[in-house]
Amino acid sequence: RKMAGMGLPYGLQAMLKEGHKHFAGVDEAVLRNIEACKNMAQITRTSLGPNGMNKMVINHLERLFVTSDASTIVTELEINHPAARLLVHAAKAQEQEIGDGTNLVLALGGELLGGAEGLLRDGLHTAEVSDGYYKASAKALEILETLILPGSNDMDIRNQQEVADRLQGTISSRVSGFEGILSKLVAEACVSVLPKNPYNFNVDNVRVVKIPGGGLADSRVVKGMVFRRDAEGTIKHVENAKVAVFAQGVDTATTDTKGTVLIKTAEELENYSKSEESKLEEYIKNIANTGVKVVVSGTNIGEMAMHFLEKYEIMVLRLSSKFELLRLCKATGAAARSTFGTPSPDEIGFAKQLTVRELGGANCCVLLQEGALGSISTICLRGSTEGQLDDVERAINNAVNAFKALTRDARCLAAGGAVEMEVARQLQEWSKSQTGLEQYAINKFAEAFEVVPRTLAENSGLNATDVVSALYAAHAQGQAMAGVDVDGGPPKDLSKESILDVYMTKWWAIRLATEAACTVLKVDQIIMSKQAGGPKPRGPGGDED
Repeated sequence: RKMAGMGLPYGLQAMLKEGHKHFAGVDEAVLRNIEACKNMAQITRTSLGPNGMNKMVINHLERLFVTSDASTIVTELEINHPAARLLVHAAKAQEQEIGDGTNLVLALGGELLGGAEGLLRDGLHTAEVSDGYYKASAKALEILETLILPGSNDMDIRNQQEVADRLQGTISSRVSGFEGILSKLVAEACVSVLPKNPYNFNVDNVRVVKIPGGGLADSRVVKGMVFRRDAEGTIKHVENAKVAVFAQGVDTATTDTKGTVLIKTAEELENYSKSEESKLEEYIKNIANTGVKVVVSGTNIGEMAMHFLEKYEIMVLRLSSKFELLRLCKATGAAARSTFGTPSPDEIGFAKQLTVRELGGANCCVLLQEGALGSISTICLRGSTEGQLDDVERAINNAVNAFKALTRDARCLAAGGAVEMEVARQLQEWSKSQTGLEQYAINKFAEAFEVVPRTLAENSGLNATDVVSALYAAHAQGQAMAGVDVDGGPPKDLSKESILDVYMTKWWAIRLATEAACTVLKVDQIIMSKQAGGPKPRGPGGDED
């Protein structure tokens, strides 16, 4: 009271710096957080499934993305709300763990929080809701295991046709209509680089190179690593060659300080340039003496250096991208030198074959390696626009990650919302046998699973209520594999058409979505410090005075 009488702040205001923000309680903190997460899930939800809508996102660098990939959308949006960021972290964890199913995590997390909002307004405590959600999550994972397709674990991971069938579901949800072509390409690329122990499969060994022009049907798999560049000189093919990589370019070094040379006679002028030539030839002769047959430069190559490299029959390749340079070093076992000079034996790599081929009207360098050094395959994508190729590349990356999941656990589930519907039905029946207030949370958890078939129907232009009702009726009659037919027919078993979902994708999605939702529910206060830095820049059209 004394402090208040003196005009000083008391309580939380006295403790924290001026300019802080503080929200507490169910209305201010919990419901605000739920609203933010629901809004974010609503953005990505319409991109779910084969007929999912594209989003046009322009990031802070003014780069345009037109995509339906939830992971790309939330990354480029730069979400600022702390609670919504928790959901984004869950989606990113799914991306790192499996590489697919990020949209399912966001949609399910948003729906779970939406269900919790109604329960909190009805008077339930956040602890009761989160306990009910954890219980329901454990039960849902038990039910999920009973829905695994019989015989799906007995898969020959080296059979391209079987692999292509398993990957169709993953690809069709990104690039609908091209899943037949792309699943075969991905299967061929993945199986060709599969090590003796499939568990050691590395997703980095399957690369994608985009060559504009033609159509997706013209895409093909090339055994080896492809660079969209021609060799610099006349030598276009080498075999069993040693490789030297120079990150800073192949040319004579120029000093930082300027010097003046006084030349009095023509003979001095001739000898001056000759000494430079002989020094450069000595460098390149020493490189050739180490047995190097390929020189890779990170920047430009001098004309005189090019002349001597041709003289000693060394193939020259220039890669301006640092990422490509690192990949080539990894593929050949070379180390990139920062200075131009004779490489040591430890810095020299090896290439089984490096050759120039014409791919889609463009000359490309293709590096072939032995299996011991890590075989690499490249999918050469053809397409009409860069935007389309970017979207297809993201679909292929998801499919390669799904293949990695299959090498660890080949079990699969029926697609098209069939699994979600069956889990929802069984959870609702189980909730009736539970006592206490948690049964309401379990029921809401079950209803959240309806978001998948409902969204698939909405994105396909169907009446969502009719589709969900028809699915409930089919599942009540014992058709546990009945899913949404996006073409508008009655519920059907999509596993018969080789459209499957990987079991591990669903398992991780349910677990991560539940943990993210419960973490958001358990937040009862938000305390934000004053942001560091000076005043924010004025918006466009602001008064400068």
